[in-house]
Amino acid sequence: MLRRRDYLAANGGRRAPMPGFVLLVRQRRADELAESPNAMRIGITVSKKVGNAVVRNRMKRRFRALAAEMLPDMGVAGADHVLIGRASGIERPFDDLKADLTKALRKVRR
Repeated sequence: MLRRRDYLAANGGRRAPMPGFVLLVRQRRADELAESPNAMRIGITVSKKVGNAVVRNRMKRRFRALAAEMLPDMGVAGADHVLIGRASGIERPFDDLKADLTKALRKVRR
């Protein structure tokens, strides 16, 4: 996701707070699915409150790896997924982040 309006729209979707991040998932409307109806989009944001540029970029790299590994199998088809980093997410082991994302995806599917 590249546009601010997409992130703002995702903020109105389903929310699953976890210790290391907050997951937002918003099902896109039919008119937004013109290019591919089952395409999932991912957005990652980490604010300056979390840390300096090095910390924020490291967290975004971890989130990209997490999304690439888990969303193709477990993500919601045709939806926007936004990961918002929290300060505690940088120290969390990657396996814990994977478990948290699994739990969050189950939560937003209900």
